[in-house]
Amino acid sequence: MKIFVCDAFSSQIFKGNQAGVVILGEKENYPDEILMKNIAAELKHSETAFVKKIDNKKFKIRYFTPTEEVELCGHATISVFSALRELNLISTGKYIAETLAGNLEIIVDKDFIWMDMSNPKIEYIFNLKEIKEIYSAFNLDISQAPKNLIPKIVNTGLSDIIIPIENKDILDNFVMNKEKVIELSKKYKVVGAHLFTLDKDKKVTAFCRNIAPLVGIDEECATGTSNGALTHYLKDYNIISIQDINTFIQGETMGRASTILSRYKEDEKTIQIGGNAVISFECKIYK
Repeated sequence: MKIFVCDAFSSQIFKGNQAGVVILGEKENYPDEILMKNIAAELKHSETAFVKKIDNKKFKIRYFTPTEEVELCGHATISVFSALRELNLISTGKYIAETLAGNLEIIVDKDFIWMDMSNPKIEYIFNLKEIKEIYSAFNLDISQAPKNLIPKIVNTGLSDIIIPIENKDILDNFVMNKEKVIELSKKYKVVGAHLFTLDKDKKVTAFCRNIAPLVGIDEECATGTSNGALTHYLKDYNIISIQDINTFIQGETMGRASTILSRYKEDEKTIQIGGNAVISFECKIYK
């Protein structure tokens, strides 16, 4: 196996969101889960992807946080196919990523990797009492939310609470109550929370912060699946249209600004997340 660290949703090393990428040889089987968890924990990135070639157009990918296996990870998937392209193991074209969230189409071009999200769905809309509880978990109150938008649980592969924030100053400076966020995540069976504010200058679509302490990630600087969910949320409010290419900026408060793109496919239902990744390190296990 070959082990790499990639910086996703960036064209520069030491920017964007880091992910581990473990490429298995064609004759290698997946190692046992304990070893995969140990590798993910040792790399200390929010997710590490283990990829195995099935055939010339299909790759199986399993994703591990430092504590558990998860169904899907957008930035790790972007990292996988960017690394395969950079290592000349694939060329431009269409591929299938076989994941626990289903088979997803991946488009590899010279500039970006585009990946399908799972079918988007709004899983839950919160009532007023629950909304107050949600904002309280981030030491905010309901007055710091836009009056015309409310939190919802949205899934495009993973379930997140999408939380609108009134302005960027509030977004940049909130401090979560970690125990409350973990409690909410368990209560509503979500990975975490994706907080956003719309760009008043409309140079980008939105600025975001992603919080997921339940799975060992206090904050993540780029999340493909969460911004896929945000895309569906914004479309549901008619803030964006099916024809738009959307730009989300995430990770600024962590000093690792990331740019995540999204768009709808021709079927007008499937959301794609786009971005690039660069290899920053190659690693080796000594036994």
